[in-house]
Amino acid sequence: MDSDHDRSSAGGGKDAWPQALNRPAEARDTPGAIPADQAVTTPSTSSSATLPAALSPTPSSPVPDPSVTGRGIAGLSTPYQVVAALALSLIGLLACTQVAMVFLHVAPSNTLTKEHGKTIDRWIYPEFEQNWKLFAPNPLQQNVAVHVRAEVVDADGRRTTRWMNLTHEDAKGIRGNLFPSHVDQNELRRGWDFYVNSHDSENRPNGLRGDLSERYVRRIAMLRLSERDYGGTIERIQLRSATSSVAPPPWSTEKISTRPVYRVLPWWTVTPDDLPEHAAEQSRDAARAEADQ
Repeated sequence: MDSDHDRSSAGGGKDAWPQALNRPAEARDTPGAIPADQAVTTPSTSSSATLPAALSPTPSSPVPDPSVTGRGIAGLSTPYQVVAALALSLIGLLACTQVAMVFLHVAPSNTLTKEHGKTIDRWIYPEFEQNWKLFAPNPLQQNVAVHVRAEVVDADGRRTTRWMNLTHEDAKGIRGNLFPSHVDQNELRRGWDFYVNSHDSENRPNGLRGDLSERYVRRIAMLRLSERDYGGTIERIQLRSATSSVAPPPWSTEKISTRPVYRVLPWWTVTPDDLPEHAAEQSRDAARAEADQ
C-alpha cells in the first residue's frame, strides 16, 4: 500500500494513466486514438508490470465501417449473393411472362393468339381471368372503300358513269399531308358507319335514325359528284362498299382471302335537299320561277 501511495504522490497526487482510464472503449482498443497533445510518457518497466493487463496497449484489428457493409445484396456473402440474384431473376422472368400473357389474352385476335391460344388460356384461366379488352371496339382488320356512280341526263340521252372511289379520293388528300383535313379523314368514314349501323343487311332502316343516315350519305355523295362536270344533270345515284381483309404479313402462314366483298345499295333519286347548299338554292329559285310563270 505504501508503494502505491508513493507512486500516486510522485506524480503530484494524480494518476499516471488518466487518459487510459477515462477514454471510451473504442479509443482504448485503437492505437493512435489518443491526441498527440495528450500523449503520456511510457512508465518504467517496473511500473508497467504492476498495471492490469487490460490497460496495457495492445494492437487490435481495425473496426469495419458500418456505413459500407450491410447494405442490400452487397452485404451478403458470395453464396447468398448468388442465391439472391437467381431469385430476383426468376421473379423478373415470371413478371414479364405474366404481363405478356395478359397482353395477348386481352388483345384482339392475331397471329400469335391463333397459334398459341391454348397455351395462353392455360396460363390465364382460372386464376388470372380478365373480363376486359385492350381495344374497344375491336380495331378494324378490313379495308372498306365507298364507291358512287351517277345516272346523268344530257342532250344525248341518259347514261351511267363509272364507279368513283370516294375513299381513294380522301386517301390522296391524307397521304403525305402533315396536317390532313378532318373532312378527308372522318366525314365519309363516319357517314358510312352511321348508315351501316342503322340499316340491316337488306338496306332497310332498323331504327329512327335510318332515314337520317341515308340522307347524310346521299348529301356526301352529291357533294363529291358536284366537283366534277359530267356534262348533264345527275338524276340518280348509287353507292356501294368494297370490303377486303387486310393481307397477313409475309412471315405469317395464315391464309386470308383479300378478294373484295361488295354491298350494293339501291338507286336513289336526287332531290334538291341532296344537292350542295348553293346548288339547292339555285334549284329552289328555278322551281319558284317556273311556278310563277
